[in-house]
Amino acid sequence: MSLMVSVSGIRGIVGESLTPVILAKYTQAYATWLYQHIETKSTEQEVRSPKIVIGRDTRPTGKIILDFVKNVLIQSGCVIVDLGLATTPTVEIAVLEEEADGGIIITASHNPIEWNALKLLNNKGEFLTAEEGQAMIQIAESGEFKSASWNNFGISVTNNAYDALHIQKVLDLPFINTELIEKQNYRVLIDAVEGAGSLIVPQLCHALGINDLVEVGCKASGIFPHNPEPIEKNLTETLALVNTESCDFGIIVDPDVDRLAMISEDGTLFGEEYTLVACADYYLTKNKGNVANNLSSSRALNDIAKKHGVGCFSSKVGEANVIEEMKSRQATIGGEGNGGVILPEIHYGRDALIGIGLFVQAFCQWQLHNNNQPLSAYKKTFPEYHMDKQKIKLSGVKGSVENAFETLAETYASEKVTTIDGLKIDFPEAWVHLRKSNTEPIVRIYTEAKSPNEAQDLAKRFEKELLDALA
Repeated sequence: MSLMVSVSGIRGIVGESLTPVILAKYTQAYATWLYQHIETKSTEQEVRSPKIVIGRDTRPTGKIILDFVKNVLIQSGCVIVDLGLATTPTVEIAVLEEEADGGIIITASHNPIEWNALKLLNNKGEFLTAEEGQAMIQIAESGEFKSASWNNFGISVTNNAYDALHIQKVLDLPFINTELIEKQNYRVLIDAVEGAGSLIVPQLCHALGINDLVEVGCKASGIFPHNPEPIEKNLTETLALVNTESCDFGIIVDPDVDRLAMISEDGTLFGEEYTLVACADYYLTKNKGNVANNLSSSRALNDIAKKHGVGCFSSKVGEANVIEEMKSRQATIGGEGNGGVILPEIHYGRDALIGIGLFVQAFCQWQLHNNNQPLSAYKKTFPEYHMDKQKIKLSGVKGSVENAFETLAETYASEKVTTIDGLKIDFPEAWVHLRKSNTEPIVRIYTEAKSPNEAQDLAKRFEKELLDALA
């Protein structure tokens, strides 16, 4: 079965593993967990009903699942603030603004169109921690759920104001200079992959002072024109369009807008791995402090941290894990190498809109001091690393992934080995990270080296070694 239950939510293929029974089970469990969470803090005789913000991306299954989930929550006595079509970070911000007890986003992020998911938030507008998630799962397995009496059902109210508020929060960052950006007269391509960014990303660009837009996949149809994960092999046509349309750069977001990748004017990918690197390099000139990423992220961020004289720390993969690391290290900026930028100054969540604001401002400032050179030249100012990302499907694999990791760890015991999240092996000039995905039934193989060929060769080598260990 394809159902994935993790810190990244309850994710599966609609009608196969993500069924009405599964949706009801985990929605009721989440509502019950919220009641218990409120009860432990309540001094009142009667525990109040949980307030939950809910939103969805554009997938064809999104609205019907949102309506279904909303009705389950109402029958549990919850008060719902329904944002309708909304990005993941917009829902996270709304949870904070509404002083809600939690939030649910109906989205499977970068997964193919047949997938959908429940992304679950706590009262901080953050993904459930490992401890919180485990408590919710235990409730789901117990089947002991909170239900409201027939005359005490909850209610749902609609709120369409949060897109504008989200954009305003980006504009309110003290270093965002829209007049400066507007003077550059940028021509920019946006590929929103027909997702939740279809309207809000162009709106943000206009608000930043970018008025000449080439919009691709911005009709919010939910029918993805290409694989929605913003990596190079999925962006062939978009890369070419940036060049043929004479754009200064391109902006790519995933369906729920928590990941950002940029394209240079020559049609080359600036790279999702370098989104956080560029944003951090600029932001640390405004607010110096530690940075954090996950184990699968580029070494380039560590180089940037050293340049600014701050620490760089890595967590297990997963937004909740990175946020926990950021808090413990008092990091001023962080995120994941998949294009996710987290800026605590606004909220603890990966946010492509914040990433766009930071990146465009950083590039604009750099151009002013470098004769308006293009984005491809800006990319060359950062440490050069190359990554390769492969995956092995687990369907039909008989061996234990965990045992295979142990075997490889013993084989490479003379290198720096990290086992807090799968297996990462650091070599002097390269690294490889193997881990079971939280969102798909696969093992991901990430490698990084000084050249594309070295990264590809390292990935192929470990793909073979892993398969041999699984045999």
